[in-house]
Amino acid sequence: MLGQPVTYDRIRYFFTDQYDIGMEYTGWTPPGQHHILIARGDPSTNAFQAFWLTDNHVTAGMHINRWDDGIDPINRLIHQDTPVDHRHRLLADRATPLDTLLTPAQR
Repeated sequence: MLGQPVTYDRIRYFFTDQYDIGMEYTGWTPPGQHHILIARGDPSTNAFQAFWLTDNHVTAGMHINRWDDGIDPINRLIHQDTPVDHRHRLLADRATPLDTLLTPAQR
């Protein structure tokens, strides 16, 4: 725009409210690839987070009825594009703040 080099790097996002369920989703999981789904919290409570990993990278995430958690930490995990490898269990652990999984530059 106006001759300036610009990078458009916004992450796909949507939200919806369906009766007593509110969701925010960010990211994209390419079709035809193997994904790992990690739940953070108990899905039976209708208040949890979920993360999609492709090749050990967080490629998408969402929260259901966890508005205080927000979507920004998930966006930072996606943008950082660092493999989570052995930290899968930390990603699932609600006692571990998501920011601790970010590199210092991303926090």
